[in-house]
Amino acid sequence: MRKIIVFLLLFTAIRGFGQSAVTVDVDLQQKLAPFRPIYSWFGYDESNYTTTRNGQALLRQLHDLSPVPVYIRAHFLLASGDGKPELKWSSSNVYTEDADGRPVYNWKILDGIFDAYAAAHVRPMVELGFMPKSLSSHPDPYHVPWPPKPGVVEGWSFPPRDYSRWRELTYQVADHLAKRYGMATVSTWYWEVWNEPDIFYWHGTQAQYDQLYDYAVAGVRQAIPNAQVGGPATTGPGSSGKAADFLKAFLDHCANGKSAATGGSIPLDFISFHIKGVTKVVDGHVRMGLQHELNNAANGFAIVRQSTRFQDLPIILSEADPEGCAACVSSRYPQNDYRNSSLYPTYTAAAMKGLLDLAARDRVNLIGMLTWAFEFEDQPYFEGFRALSTHGIDKPELNFFRMAGLMGGNRVAANSSGAVGLKQILSSGVRQQTDIDALATSSRGAAAVMLWNYRDEDVAGSAANVHLTIRGINPTAGRVLLQQYRIDEEHSNAYTAWLQMGSPQSPTPGQYATLKAAGQLALATSPQWITPDRGQVQVNIHLPRQGISLLRMTWTEK
Repeated sequence: MRKIIVFLLLFTAIRGFGQSAVTVDVDLQQKLAPFRPIYSWFGYDESNYTTTRNGQALLRQLHDLSPVPVYIRAHFLLASGDGKPELKWSSSNVYTEDADGRPVYNWKILDGIFDAYAAAHVRPMVELGFMPKSLSSHPDPYHVPWPPKPGVVEGWSFPPRDYSRWRELTYQVADHLAKRYGMATVSTWYWEVWNEPDIFYWHGTQAQYDQLYDYAVAGVRQAIPNAQVGGPATTGPGSSGKAADFLKAFLDHCANGKSAATGGSIPLDFISFHIKGVTKVVDGHVRMGLQHELNNAANGFAIVRQSTRFQDLPIILSEADPEGCAACVSSRYPQNDYRNSSLYPTYTAAAMKGLLDLAARDRVNLIGMLTWAFEFEDQPYFEGFRALSTHGIDKPELNFFRMAGLMGGNRVAANSSGAVGLKQILSSGVRQQTDIDALATSSRGAAAVMLWNYRDEDVAGSAANVHLTIRGINPTAGRVLLQQYRIDEEHSNAYTAWLQMGSPQSPTPGQYATLKAAGQLALATSPQWITPDRGQVQVNIHLPRQGISLLRMTWTEK
């Protein structure tokens, strides 16, 4: 009798699971393209955070999560000041002038930043900005603390008073770094001119930016002949508008113009622009804007494709985020109240797949989607900045990148009955239904499947019962080791642990250790060995709303 009851219970559970399940089919033999690790790029406003204890520790973690090089981009590398960071501000004081107007170079602060990159074995994406006070054509007021004051413009955002000195500055910086770290090393870096010159970061004209670019790349290439140079790092291009016009005009300048610095052709090795979503508070909850971010990308890709000369150049989305202001804390801007939770990494998973699909559709060479998030010093725990960690405690978003780092080889076909298609996301976002979708990769003796249960609306919802079939495993494979990692409210989530402690702002050593452990990427279940059936493995997964699973399989092939 007991056996019959157990059988009936199991039969009912399996039958019920099957009725409500989303089916995901992965075919390891259907290769789509090499998997591009576009996730391995990060950036932040406050370049002086690089040398803090927490900053250096986070850089090491970013290096360790990825099998490919990690690139780091930071603002204010050339700005004047004492090297003390503030929100949306840093400085290196690399360039000043003496009483007779002669340039004076001081490398101490800049060396500290780049030494920290070298120690962590990450690669800089060197953003050449912003204008030193002695070189600015409008130096006063030079810096006004955040938040911005209406009508006040800052001297670091103006064109140089002397473009020849700007070229010499970029030459000296590149030459110094080449001598310090070696020509072979700096030749692997990317050198980007300025940031968002179509808005308040640049108080000059388009023509003045083009001139700034010409002189900057002439200086860098003088020091490093094979340096990878590019730009213009505009804001997200709409189908029309200033950002789109700026990007088009810049590409035309590089394709058809002559360098204002050399009179020759204008080097351009990569194209960069930014894409952002839009977050709102709707009926008391946060609504994400994946639609807006992906449309920014689609419009930018279309502009690149229109350029016959540059349509195959690498594209770096040198800021790609759910919204536009990392330092706009959610306690003051409630529309940003997604940043501590598992909603942030789940959004990022859907965004990464959307970008890979767009790049394939539009036949562009996308190599990076740079997450503008790092860490903020001397701020309360989990205050709501867009960050990867808080006081050395890893946030759920960082665990997305740990998951992505476990994928590699070729991207393979993954079809989900619960997916919201790219066309629908571009048209109306993910508001009417949840996006239960997958991204899969395979390599010799290994495969990985990332699954997510995402919706733009941050409201409670049911978990998804996912029936996953993975076919195409090599017939010579023995047993398969399956490991399932999870990010949700209960897994890989130090924020939940912190709330359960009562949100302490001065955690005890024991509490801090618990939070550190809770911030690591966690398994949802124990690892298990599975015997494939005719090259297939089937797994049932109960995936909570705003949750991600990464299933990693390894085996030995005979």
